[in-house]
Amino acid sequence: MSSLMAPRSPYAAAKLCAYHICRVYREGFGMWIANGILFNHESPRRGETFVTRKLSRAAARIKLGIEDKVVLGSLESRRDWGYAPEYVEAMWLMLQHSEPDDFIIATGESHSVGEFAEEAFTRVGLDWRRHVTTDARFVRPLEVESLRGDASKAARKLGWRPKTQFQELVHLMVEADLRRETILLEGTAKHNCVGAAI
Repeated sequence: MSSLMAPRSPYAAAKLCAYHICRVYREGFGMWIANGILFNHESPRRGETFVTRKLSRAAARIKLGIEDKVVLGSLESRRDWGYAPEYVEAMWLMLQHSEPDDFIIATGESHSVGEFAEEAFTRVGLDWRRHVTTDARFVRPLEVESLRGDASKAARKLGWRPKTQFQELVHLMVEADLRRETILLEGTAKHNCVGAAI
């Protein structure tokens, strides 16, 4: 928790405010409050507007011939991406700890958006460079170039460590979107057949 906290978006500023409010109530009023500083945690349930899900869904849809391109902002931004169910486990462990405290939950690895794209498209046997384009309109006004967390305190005090590696995380997201898009395609095809028969 020694790094300078310097939010670069209204969302980040609101999270920092919440963090300090929790500390004030814990230290000033004796309330049992733990702070979890969770770096990016992903899963197939992630919203489709987030870059990770945008990429996993695009890889699936392009593989299935539904679309051909996906447009992103910066490919250079680096994030510490972990698997959401494991981060929920970390939150539960924080609440079981003998005393309330502040914990960083992260993988300790940083990967670029470009790396995520490459891994997602490799999973479906495609060259990501043929399908991923960039547009300056999607670049945030105050972009954070690189984020990487240190969860050593959580490992030491809670026994928590991330288990799902970056490649595995990307693959499971792509596979979930492949299943989802295939079901949608099959449903559309059946609907069209029924409609034609009537």
